[in-house]
Amino acid sequence: MLVMASAGLRKELECSICLNIYTNPVNLTCGHNFCRVCIDRVLDTQEGSGGYSCPECRQEFQDRPALQRNITLRNIVENFLSSQPDQAETEVFCTYCVDSPVPAVKSCLLCESSLCDKHLSVHKKSPAHVLSDPSTSMEKRKCSIHKEKILEYYCIEDSACICVSCCLIGEHKGHQMKSLNEASEKRKNKLKNVLQKLVTKREETEEILQSLQEHGGTVEEKATAERKRVTSLLGDLRKQLEDLEKRVLSEISKKAEEVSRSVNDLVRQMEIKKDKLSRKMIHIEELCNMMDPLTILQESDTGDLCDTEDEDRERHGQRLHDGGGLDMAEISRALQADLSCIMKEVNERIYISEPADILLDVNTACNKLIISDERKTVSYLPNQNRLETPERFKVYPQVISNQSFSSGRHYWEVNVGGSQSWNVGMCYPSIVRKEEKSRIGFNNKSWGLWKWSNQYMVVYCSHQIQLPYNISSDKVRIDLDYEAGRISFYDLCDPIQHLHTFTATFTEPLHAALGVWEGCLKISG
Repeated sequence: MLVMASAGLRKELECSICLNIYTNPVNLTCGHNFCRVCIDRVLDTQEGSGGYSCPECRQEFQDRPALQRNITLRNIVENFLSSQPDQAETEVFCTYCVDSPVPAVKSCLLCESSLCDKHLSVHKKSPAHVLSDPSTSMEKRKCSIHKEKILEYYCIEDSACICVSCCLIGEHKGHQMKSLNEASEKRKNKLKNVLQKLVTKREETEEILQSLQEHGGTVEEKATAERKRVTSLLGDLRKQLEDLEKRVLSEISKKAEEVSRSVNDLVRQMEIKKDKLSRKMIHIEELCNMMDPLTILQESDTGDLCDTEDEDRERHGQRLHDGGGLDMAEISRALQADLSCIMKEVNERIYISEPADILLDVNTACNKLIISDERKTVSYLPNQNRLETPERFKVYPQVISNQSFSSGRHYWEVNVGGSQSWNVGMCYPSIVRKEEKSRIGFNNKSWGLWKWSNQYMVVYCSHQIQLPYNISSDKVRIDLDYEAGRISFYDLCDPIQHLHTFTATFTEPLHAALGVWEGCLKISG
């Protein structure tokens, strides 16, 4: 029954791909288990086929499925395999039970036979008959030189198992000896130390493996998110281009219709004029053919119509010039402006996917401010008792970040809803800290967006520009393109509203800067 149960368990522990006992078992989301190497090989063969599937149940997966370690199954496999050597030893049968196989309980090294309980009871008990656990390789327990002698000692100098004759008269005479049991115990202790190191090493390896697997999962998650982001971006771009196409085509049609109406009016006027001229020409021809001088001379003057011909031609020519053609230059300018806005939005969305991790530098914070423990929130709270430092703002309640940016594109966002008087922006580390001109934007080393007395303005070198509209959301965004020399401010309403862009040639690294005169500001993220 035990053998049958073991065979049944072994069947359950076999990988359906390699048909061997699981090695490093992992499972799919459908619940089926495989050796990691086996399932990786199968998934590799499915690469590029448009999808993946479980070799067991054929469940399909759109993306390559993540492999989860089955630690419980791995432990079951290890326990099963560790129990197999003992079971194999019990498969030694009694030498003397020839009618039917009976499991042996001992083997006699002298007789080179295995014994069941019955034959063991009648076996000779002399010391020469050395008994051991059941074994099928008893010849390995005898000396290769003194054929009948049992290996009983271990030569430490030669690292060899020897018999008593080798010890007394052979080549190992005079060497340091230990009994097999004693030498075996010493070896076991060493092996236990090695085993412990291997266990530790395997645990470290498993941790690394798990970390790599988690990293792989993280990479796949980021790739999935990035695919969604790009799909969304291009979808929005297609919609904007389609909308722009409809607007431009509609504008062209509208302009063409206006020009057509003007041209049609001119055509009607010219046709009337043509008819009038034709009638006049017939009348004049009739006069020319008359013989009566009195009738010819009494006819009203007909030259006035010809006198106005040049004047009419000039007037109609001017009307054709003013309204006779499409103003494609104006349409092209509008199209170019709309495309520029679309590309600007695309550039902003595609080049910077995540905000910079801004942390405030407490050593720069004015003593009228308090900085939160996570160093992302600044609140107005006078009379802070910090040590005076050269980098600390002395006059105005301002603070800058400990990070600086000297290349690349970056952005950061601030929740300004907790204050009615604030400024945000960027500055050089060389900005003054003690003087009146230390306010962000009121010098040539900083650029700022301000809210003061319910008015919004941007400031650089004390030059203030009033914004034409108020910020409608609680969050603003500061965008830096160092190489292009641009600092831009945005209102994070829906859709995002561009507020202002400063342009400059930056000569130092730039730090984020905040100032608050009441309430608090909080950096997002």
